[in-house]
Amino acid sequence: MKTVIDILRAKGDEVYTVEPQVSVFDALKKMAEYDIGALVVMEAGRVVGIFSERDYARRMILKDRSSRDTLVRKVMTEHVITVDPATTIEVCMDLMTYRHIRHLPVIENNRLIGIISIGDILKAVLLGHVHLIVYRENCICA
Repeated sequence: MKTVIDILRAKGDEVYTVEPQVSVFDALKKMAEYDIGALVVMEAGRVVGIFSERDYARRMILKDRSSRDTLVRKVMTEHVITVDPATTIEVCMDLMTYRHIRHLPVIENNRLIGIISIGDILKAVLLGHVHLIVYRENCICA
């Protein structure tokens, strides 16, 4: 059964972060620069939130706030659901589906070591299905 650590090994463990006192505008520039949909919000070495495109759409645009004048801390999601490296892909899928989230920071020994997205999960599931199909085809043909 595949786990979060398997996904991180395949995709890498690079995580882009932002501090809560940064402007939303600067956070958006960073997200655009790295072509990512969310930033983990860190303060004093610990995860204090997550700022995503969804947060921007719902808490900035719909409330007619200025991204240059608003701090990330005002619009980030504060209650962050995290997983550890041993969490299975199936558990991650359940969390993401039922909690309506697209990103899961990965924490090990109270330290942020990566982040996985719904896209990473889907890729891992599809790859698993491809491997299973190839395996079964080889068994049939052998």
